[in-house]
Amino acid sequence: MKEKKTVYVGMSADLVHPGHLNIIREAAKLGDLTIGLLTDEAIASYKRLPYLEYEQRKQVVEQLKGVDKVVPQFQLDYRPNLKKLKPDYVVHGDDWREGPQKRTREQVIETLREWGGELIEIPYTKGISSTKLNDALREVGVTPDVRRNRLRRLINSKDVVRIIEAHSGLSGLIVEHTYVDVNGVRQEFDGMWASSLTDSTMKGKPDIEAVDITARIGNINDLLEVTTKPIIFDGDTGGKIEHFGFTIRTLERLGVSAIIIEDKVGLKKNSLFGTDVPQQQDSIENFCSKIKAGKTAQITEDFMVIARIESLILKQGMKDAVKRARAYIDAGADGIMIHSKEKKPDEILEFCGHFAKFDRDVPLIVVPSSYDIITENELADAGVNIVIYANQLLRSAYPAMVDTAKRILTHRRAYEARENMMSIKDIIYLIPGVR
Repeated sequence: MKEKKTVYVGMSADLVHPGHLNIIREAAKLGDLTIGLLTDEAIASYKRLPYLEYEQRKQVVEQLKGVDKVVPQFQLDYRPNLKKLKPDYVVHGDDWREGPQKRTREQVIETLREWGGELIEIPYTKGISSTKLNDALREVGVTPDVRRNRLRRLINSKDVVRIIEAHSGLSGLIVEHTYVDVNGVRQEFDGMWASSLTDSTMKGKPDIEAVDITARIGNINDLLEVTTKPIIFDGDTGGKIEHFGFTIRTLERLGVSAIIIEDKVGLKKNSLFGTDVPQQQDSIENFCSKIKAGKTAQITEDFMVIARIESLILKQGMKDAVKRARAYIDAGADGIMIHSKEKKPDEILEFCGHFAKFDRDVPLIVVPSSYDIITENELADAGVNIVIYANQLLRSAYPAMVDTAKRILTHRRAYEARENMMSIKDIIYLIPGVR
């Protein structure tokens, strides 16, 4: 009796559409069909994190007619699964002949030759676009639960999570939609940082916690209305322990993923002033109590309370920073942010070396505002999980606005400022749903 052929199809299946069903239908005609379902990590390596988690997508695909088995594909590269399964056929749409998966296609063909396997390509289903479906979902928005959970999923799926500040709905749209293709791989921001510095600056006030939590929630709501990506909230010192729990509950209810609080007391001054202005670090015992109060107040398992260590800023030394990190983790902190105002990343990398030896594994966060020469890859190699670009968008906008104002004053008309500006038509159509 002739042995039945085996078939392999790799897919992400985040949004199952008629194109996927057509591939599965045609592949099943060739033999026993195994779906290599890309893990969250595999998908996040070349495009946006999927909306559904791996186990959710697996449950969907297992129920599709024609599918005999579902196995995880841990990377975009098909070769590990192909060499293990040695299928007679690999089936894929013909849309991967160009773009980020072109090299993957070539690798599949080379690997199949080893045992006489064959690549079968199905014509792309016209009228179906995963990108358009994703755009439609973004316009609908996400629930607070889905958004809140997304940061933990990103940390578990990516080498480094890329966060940038958003100080308004408009800057939130920039974070949501801006991307570039680098060597065929889509690069975009993973989430937003709600910065106390930029929130204060937008209101023309100093960064001394003069803008209270109620006012800052207004900016959070603006971001929530027009974006889907996770938000990390800059909680400054966290305020009084008795008030901290209420802040946690408010942010958690809105769908914010995390709060970062710094271990300082008294009148808050921006950390980049260092010891040039009076700043007092909290005791380890008091700050641990604040962390515990925050963790006790939260309701969901998704929300994160992250402890920010100011020891290097305040010249208390590496030993103190490491000691505090251990204590804060023991108190329940879901992550550690280590801060530095040095122009070189040496002390940050030294701290990373100590942090890598800790028994308990929690995410490490850095904010390379002053030591911006270091790359994300270098930070990831040192063990950093989240990189926050804490104020770059607002700092970029201000010089452009000042220059435009000066040109209008100088020339007594706006013509000379045109090169600084978008066209009126472009700015009208900037907001999704206007057309």
